[in-house]
Amino acid sequence: MNFTINELEKLDIYKIMSNFVIPRPIAWVSTLSTENILNLAPFSYFTPLSSHPATLLISIGHKKDGSPKDTLKNLRESKKCSIVIADTSLLQSLQDSATPLEYNESEFKAFNIQTKELDKAYPKVPKDAKVVFMGRYLKEVELEDSKTIPVIIQIEKVFIDDSLIEDKKKLHFKFFDAIARVGAKYYRLGEELKVLK
Repeated sequence: MNFTINELEKLDIYKIMSNFVIPRPIAWVSTLSTENILNLAPFSYFTPLSSHPATLLISIGHKKDGSPKDTLKNLRESKKCSIVIADTSLLQSLQDSATPLEYNESEFKAFNIQTKELDKAYPKVPKDAKVVFMGRYLKEVELEDSKTIPVIIQIEKVFIDDSLIEDKKKLHFKFFDAIARVGAKYYRLGEELKVLK
């Protein structure tokens, strides 16, 4: 069956994209407001853009009242963020942090998420985070009639927990049990598939 995009409801377009462009990684983004409030929010419209320059793309929506989400507001003002790739042990905290709060409320405080500082130049992250990309706001991509704003983040530093590093010299890594999104549900990655050479 063929679907013509401009004949579909917006929610139906979302359902198609979120169920078949999969699995979607989740950017769990920590930002700091100008009032020094630490914000944390997950975004599943997220992907690597380039490795040189090292960049990631996050699509950030708006609040119901049309104002920018806290993450976007903070990025525009502070220009810095820490992007956690959450593993399955952090699922409940990640889901809790998706709950809408007032701008002056921190998800870290509201949901008792303990923090750690990886670098003074970037926002703190959840204490048990094992993979974190630290970067700066580079630019926004204008999409006409879109309710989401694609934001390009230039990666400046990366934290990888020692438990995930198999060979430091060759930079070989162990399998990372990261959370993925398919439709509205969370999934974990399964077995490696082998192909014939």
